[in-house]
Amino acid sequence: MEQETKYTEDNIRSLDWKEHIRMRPGMYIGKLGDGSSADDGIYILLKEVLDNSIDEFVMNAGKTIEISIQGERVIVRDYGRGIPLGKVKDVVSKMNTGGKYDSKAFKKSVGLNGVGTKAVNALSSYFRVESSRDGKSASAEFAQGNLTDEEFLDETSRRRGTKVTFIPDEAIFKNYKYRSEYVAKMLKNYVYLNPGLTIVFNGERFYSENGLKDLLSDTIREDDRLYPIIHLKGDDIEVAITHSKTQYSEEYHSFVNGQHTTQGGTHQSAFREAIVKTVREFYGKNYESSDIRKSVVSAIAIKVMDPVFESQTKTKLGSTDMGGDFPTVRTYINDFLKTKLDNYLHRHQDVADQLQKKILQAERERKDLSGIRKLARDRAKKASLHNKKLRDCRIHLGDHKKDRYLETTLFITEGDSASGSITKSRDVNTQAVFSLKGKPLNSYGLSKKIVYENEEFNLLQAALNIEDSIEDLRYNNIVIATDADVDGMHIRLLLITFFLQFFPEVIKEGHLYILQTPLFRVRNKKETVYCYSEFEKREAIEKLSGKAEITRFKGLGEISPDEFQYFIGEDIRLDPVMLDQDMSIAELLEFYMGKNTSDRQEFIIDNLKVELDVIEEA
Repeated sequence: MEQETKYTEDNIRSLDWKEHIRMRPGMYIGKLGDGSSADDGIYILLKEVLDNSIDEFVMNAGKTIEISIQGERVIVRDYGRGIPLGKVKDVVSKMNTGGKYDSKAFKKSVGLNGVGTKAVNALSSYFRVESSRDGKSASAEFAQGNLTDEEFLDETSRRRGTKVTFIPDEAIFKNYKYRSEYVAKMLKNYVYLNPGLTIVFNGERFYSENGLKDLLSDTIREDDRLYPIIHLKGDDIEVAITHSKTQYSEEYHSFVNGQHTTQGGTHQSAFREAIVKTVREFYGKNYESSDIRKSVVSAIAIKVMDPVFESQTKTKLGSTDMGGDFPTVRTYINDFLKTKLDNYLHRHQDVADQLQKKILQAERERKDLSGIRKLARDRAKKASLHNKKLRDCRIHLGDHKKDRYLETTLFITEGDSASGSITKSRDVNTQAVFSLKGKPLNSYGLSKKIVYENEEFNLLQAALNIEDSIEDLRYNNIVIATDADVDGMHIRLLLITFFLQFFPEVIKEGHLYILQTPLFRVRNKKETVYCYSEFEKREAIEKLSGKAEITRFKGLGEISPDEFQYFIGEDIRLDPVMLDQDMSIAELLEFYMGKNTSDRQEFIIDNLKVELDVIEEA
């Protein structure tokens, strides 16, 4: 008989605050990542520190925040009131310690959970907080959440405020790199939501005078706006609305208490409903909701007391109540638009006329498409039951209660061998594979009709669940996995064209990536190193010294499933596809897919050159 395992008090172990955060970082900051995605942990660390400085601005204390990121070191300095000097250490190292539990002081605060800076502290190899106020200062330094130094100065010439310096711990965030494009986007959102605030990032100044109107001005070019931006403000709500002349899909930027709710929530759903209801009542016509919202580009920000989010990273609002004496979120937004948007349309008859023409045009296009759309949907439904192109995963982006929903990834591959390798080595919980057959159709200049007529595009659209909007997108990361040769580059370009043409918000919201795969394998009897460039190959040969065997991978199909798991696991390398802020989508499409101008040829040759040189040298 087996001996029974004893279960006594000795088996019960309580983790202290920093151990718990380090053991379960996902509970506090979502996914870890390496900085290639805007929702990777290193940006959440920055956001958590910044939120405290933003709250100071909201309380009319300090109009400027300075941020410096040099390599791994991040410094955030505000000129607010400064943390009370006797509590500097506690505020960043004791759970449930903070100034935001008094709802009078921080009624609709950004960072309400009292965990933010503690998580940053615990997940940093170096963390320093310094507060100056009343001519005195106090500071505390930590490593992995453990106090290493403390200092109090009775006299200081430093201006009042708080300065936080941290270095994310490489033991947790592996091979990470801050991308200035993601930081800049985050900071722009902060200034749009806080007109009058100045943020200086590595010398670049961010400032907004007109709030969400400025956000839309920067999002959609003036020559693509159907009518001037409608900008409406209330006590706890602000909205900006226009329609695009060229874009097919709906686009929403939504915020709650300063949080960018990238996955929407109750406020965004209510906003979409309220636009439809107000427009129908204004024209006295029961227009289809999809016709009213087609091509809408808009933003909404609301302030809610004690908001409930569906995840720790606050990307989706779950609250149905505004808090206090206010009605529900839905009623509040609906009543606001019913009054303000209706008044605006009555006062601006030219805008009302343009909007109605747009709705009627959308109605005609929808009716023209209705037959083929129904066929395509039926085909997609049948295919989803036995979709040979899609090998799905178990967790999807909408599964907010599951720990790894932010890791959900769809690999778009070309060819049976590459698809087979990824399928065999993937994580079946979070990684799905969609197989293309040959090169996809060039959709440049074609209408939305082609998405339904072309089987691959229709099935891809169905797999992603983005036909009407990306609110129900099934995968957080859409990864193009093609060979690093001319054909592979062409397939990448054709897929990017598809998304730019029909679903640009997939790129705008940072969901589209290119998979980096190794060009070389360098190994000896003891160790194997995978190299992504000629430089890494030279480093590996030097490191392994002696006789090293060098293999050149000519395509994804040559990499065995056993090896592939290393390239799509925790060490996955992704290049985000980002939009050039200086070019409109129409200009980008014309540049990449238009006639072969000399500029385009030079650009493509220059960007292919690195990989082509490696191929030639091998």
